[in-house]
Amino acid sequence: MIFDLKRYAIHDGPGIRVNVFFKGCSLRCLWCHNPEGVSKDPELMVMPNRCAHCGDCVRACSYQALSQAENGGIVADRSKCTLCGDCVKACQREAIQIVGREVSVEEMVKEIEKDRIFFEQSGGGVTLTGGEPLFQPEFAEALIDSLHMKGIQVALDTSGYAPAETFLRLTKKSDLVLFDLKMMDGDEHKKYTGASNEIILKNLKALDDLGIPVWVRVPLIPGVNDDGKNLEKLADFLLELQSVKMINILPYHRGGVEKFRRLGRDKDFKVYEPPSQEKVDSVINFFKQKGFKVKQGG
Repeated sequence: MIFDLKRYAIHDGPGIRVNVFFKGCSLRCLWCHNPEGVSKDPELMVMPNRCAHCGDCVRACSYQALSQAENGGIVADRSKCTLCGDCVKACQREAIQIVGREVSVEEMVKEIEKDRIFFEQSGGGVTLTGGEPLFQPEFAEALIDSLHMKGIQVALDTSGYAPAETFLRLTKKSDLVLFDLKMMDGDEHKKYTGASNEIILKNLKALDDLGIPVWVRVPLIPGVNDDGKNLEKLADFLLELQSVKMINILPYHRGGVEKFRRLGRDKDFKVYEPPSQEKVDSVINFFKQKGFKVKQGG
C-alpha cells in the first residue's frame, strides 16, 4: 500500500531519485508533513480549492457520505464512506481523491526502471519513505531485493521505530539509511510522537555495527526539539557512532497542514511556527562545531 511515487527527487539521498511513499506509520508526530502516510488504509481526500461547487460528487455517492455546505463546498462524512470511488470518477476537477493504492513489487520495479538513466548519470537510486517503510516490512524487503537484482541502489528512510529483528534485516540490505532522530528525552518523545524513543535509540546503536552509511535527519520544530539541551544530548549520542556520515537539518514547514485538513483530521495534528533561517543556521553551525558534516535539507 503506497500513497505516492515521486520522480526526480533530489532531497532524500544522493543524486536523482525515485521516492516510494509507503502508507502506514506507528508514530503520531504532531508536526507530520505527510499525514496521508500515517494510516495504513486508503483515505478520502477533499480539496476545496479545486471544487467547482457543481454537486456532481454528491449525486454520485450512493452512501450519502457527501453533502453540499451553504457555501457550495463539499462536506464529507467519512464514517459512511466505503471508498468505492464513484465520487472521484464524477469529479471533473479532481477535487476528490482516494489516497492510497495497492501495488505489486513487479509493478513498482517496472515503473522505477524507467528512470534508470538518471540514476546512472547522477549516482542516484530509489528511496523507500512514507509513512514508514518498516510498517510493511515484507513488501519493503521484496522491493529492495528486486531493485538490487536490477543494479539499482536503495536508501531506506526510517524513524527506527520497529522491532530490532525487522529493522536490522532491512537496513542490512540497504545501501544508505536515512534515520530520523527527533529528540533524546523519552518522555518528551512520547508526548509529541505517541511513543517512547527507547527502541529507536537502541536500533540506531545496533545499526552502527553494520558499517552501513547513515544520514541522520533532524526535523527542527520550534518549541519542541530546538532547545540547547536536546541538541547537546543529540550531538553527544551521535558522536559515539562511526556510521553517521551526515546530519540533515529539516526545518519544520506547514506543507502538511492543508493535507490533514483535506483528510478531515485537524484534531490529530498541530500547527507550529516555522523556524527562522537565523535559527536554522545557528543549529547547523552548532553541529558543524561538533565536527559533523551538516546541511539543510536531506
